[in-house]
Amino acid sequence: MSTEYRKTSEALSRLTDRQFAVTQDDATEPPFRNEYWDNHEDGIYVDVVSGQPLFSSTDKFESGSGWPSFTKPIDDAAVVNKTDRSLWMTRTEVRSSGADSHLGHLFDDGPRDAGGLRYCMNSAAMRFVPVGELEAQGYGAYLPLFRESRAS
Repeated sequence: MSTEYRKTSEALSRLTDRQFAVTQDDATEPPFRNEYWDNHEDGIYVDVVSGQPLFSSTDKFESGSGWPSFTKPIDDAAVVNKTDRSLWMTRTEVRSSGADSHLGHLFDDGPRDAGGLRYCMNSAAMRFVPVGELEAQGYGAYLPLFRESRAS
């Protein structure tokens, strides 16, 4: 699997209308009516456009917001934070570093014991790869995340 994560016209053509609206037009999907807000499986979440690894289920938590929330990205270099002044407020937008996909927003109301951050993401911006499929889908390098979490 290539580790060059970028946006291609082919990748964009495979997106659903909602995935395109979220990742390319900065839309937000409805809370509690999205694919991963209540997902409790072990695995990683990758950019739906490029396949870039973004978040691990080991850092996912129940925020009560209705969107999948994480305490940190799988790798700090996987995301880029930008100031978002839409909707008459200032927020921190989170985008993938490879394909520049809009993912969601970053807030400072996450679990204090895990750094206090809440990466509030749109399910439509991500694809979930279960731990049992990591190797087959080219993400075997992330298996140790789950061996470590099971051992603790």
